[in-house]
Amino acid sequence: MSQLLFRLKLSSRNKNVFKQKSVRLFSTSPCLSLCCVWDDALGLVEGGSYIGKVLFFDPAKNEILQVPDKTIPQELLNSKPVGASQGWGFSSEQSNHNSLHITDLFNPLAASKSNTKMIPLPPLTSMLYGQTKVVWNVAMSSSSPHEEDCVVAIKFFGRQLSMCKPGRDLAWTNRLIPFDRAENSNLMYSKRDQRFYLPAPGGNYLCSWDLHFDNDPKFNELVFPNFPNLPQSTWEDLDSCIREDHWVESPSGQSFLVKRYSRVGSKAPMVMVLVFREEDQVTAKGTRNMCYTQDIGDLCIFLSKNDPFCVVASSCPGLKPNSIYMMDHCVSICELANGTVTCFELPKMMPFSPFWIPPCSV
Repeated sequence: MSQLLFRLKLSSRNKNVFKQKSVRLFSTSPCLSLCCVWDDALGLVEGGSYIGKVLFFDPAKNEILQVPDKTIPQELLNSKPVGASQGWGFSSEQSNHNSLHITDLFNPLAASKSNTKMIPLPPLTSMLYGQTKVVWNVAMSSSSPHEEDCVVAIKFFGRQLSMCKPGRDLAWTNRLIPFDRAENSNLMYSKRDQRFYLPAPGGNYLCSWDLHFDNDPKFNELVFPNFPNLPQSTWEDLDSCIREDHWVESPSGQSFLVKRYSRVGSKAPMVMVLVFREEDQVTAKGTRNMCYTQDIGDLCIFLSKNDPFCVVASSCPGLKPNSIYMMDHCVSICELANGTVTCFELPKMMPFSPFWIPPCSV
């Protein structure tokens, strides 16, 4: 009997048609991890694993890609995905949420199809004013957990932040986030600054930690010299929305603050994005000047429940430059120049929220 983690049925509100293609890839554009499929009739292979395929959505081509002949370990069949970073997936056991592992199953270009990598992490421990049952997002400092200095940081719902070096640390280093509410911002790692960043509630300060997490967090005030000229009614609509703040870094090291507003429910659904570009280096007072912009050039920003990332659009033909690709209740693309938002509906049944995977190559 064929097993599917959710029904594969994507439809677009603007009537675009999704194609399905079986591929063997050597490089990719950003993609959305969807699910893995295996067939009980094929039986177990050595180690209690199944042979199956992994499905992705390619936003550059509006296609569903099938990567065949993937080994799906038994541990993953009894786990649930909780996050992704740098193309690696993080899963916890269904029976024990404190047991985590890293896998390359959802990396479309994993070097070995017959040997899916599984890296166990130390057991999670809750702090007095924290919890480990609900993961908000994961950020990783390196492109591979095998690198010696790689640090994994997990932001949980609430105030707990946990860090470790995969394969080297026997326990997590736990820290309390120094503000009461941080649910609407995502943790990310800056390659330029070699620090983990988290926008503070309100979006007026940026909180950061170094790779050792030994010192108290550092705060930078964000100064906004200009805001968009919007009607008062629009500002009132935005006040009624849920807002997420994302700190994003481009491949060249340019930083952006993305404020994403969304509303679902009884009122008319709404999605809106405001982008602020860091114009200068950090001042002597520790402030950062953030200027509103509708032009991020030949860049695309990808937002979901993982660490946000930025891609040069011309390096991935088919992507729309100067756009924000978002994943929440649906896939949505916001073209910054005119504010147009195109939405693609997701499957009706999903075991987890899909994650954007950055471009990979082998």
